[in-house]
Amino acid sequence: MTLTVLGIETSCDETAAAVVRLFGDGRVEVASSIVASQVEAHKPFGGVVPEIAARAHVEVVDAIIARAMAEANVKFADLTGVAATAGPGLVGGVMVGLAAGKAIALARGIPLVAVNHLEGHAVSARLAEPIAYPFLLLLVSGGHCQLLAVEGVGKAIRLGSTIDDAAGEAFDKIAKALGLPYPGGPALEALAREGDAARYPLPRSLLGREGCDFSFSGLKTAAARIAQTLTTDAERADLAACVQAAIARQLADQTAKAMEGHEHAERRFVVAGGVAANQAVREALQAKASMHGFSFHAPPLKYCTDNAAMIALAGAERLALGLSSGIDAAARPRWPLDEAAALANPVHPPGRKGAKA
Repeated sequence: MTLTVLGIETSCDETAAAVVRLFGDGRVEVASSIVASQVEAHKPFGGVVPEIAARAHVEVVDAIIARAMAEANVKFADLTGVAATAGPGLVGGVMVGLAAGKAIALARGIPLVAVNHLEGHAVSARLAEPIAYPFLLLLVSGGHCQLLAVEGVGKAIRLGSTIDDAAGEAFDKIAKALGLPYPGGPALEALAREGDAARYPLPRSLLGREGCDFSFSGLKTAAARIAQTLTTDAERADLAACVQAAIARQLADQTAKAMEGHEHAERRFVVAGGVAANQAVREALQAKASMHGFSFHAPPLKYCTDNAAMIALAGAERLALGLSSGIDAAARPRWPLDEAAALANPVHPPGRKGAKA
């Protein structure tokens, strides 16, 4: 049986829609994937402004869905279901996409799947190649940094998480300290290509500490202080290279710990999320995977950052198991993949919005 699913993603500053087909033999076809970026709207502020993002989603979500449907050459009657991000993310934006998904599900009488955005990233590499469960996952982006053992659809066990900042946030904040344009991560990577990664000593967090947690706040503070003293482009390029190398090293070292403790005979490793697009990070992780006997998998670059194809696939995989959501599904600003671990052993104290992802 072939499932044809419309995906909608509005958790941050991209309004995205996609149509994905999941075939009975596990093959995946991305029939369309449309992403409308808000970079220019947020650039004057040096970061994402939640209210601007939510309003921008409202203005374009209908048109983006229409484009995705037209490019895929499908009508609403052809859909098996609709999948929409329900969190975690900026709740104003999440509400826009989830409301659109609910409206389509109600109007057409098809199932709705409220998708965890992080689960979308977890399956994003499967858009390009068949990757069987279970696998070890490093999910690394602007808002998230965690290691998970993914056992199957909706089954993820947290092995480690950041105790302060995410890697992508560190990239962006240090880029801002260096005077680089928004978005900072890609700009820092480009500058780092010209620099000497050994010039500036930077702190290495959590050395000697057990477990697979991450910490980037010390690195971020140290790099920002050095950035204030720099006067030449060459110096800034050297600091960018040092920062990139330090982040890649920590991601690789903590991932290696998870690989050493991996209990399954199947040794598959997946890296996903926006930071997975960074070439230095990919190379460091690929080296560790090879060293520990793991196959290495990463999404194509266009599926590393937020997109709706991954949301559609996550929804399709759930529909294939007979799983769907009620029309009362709530938008959630916080929604951990391993909710039991997040509540029982929180890295950050749960607030009124729930445990952090």
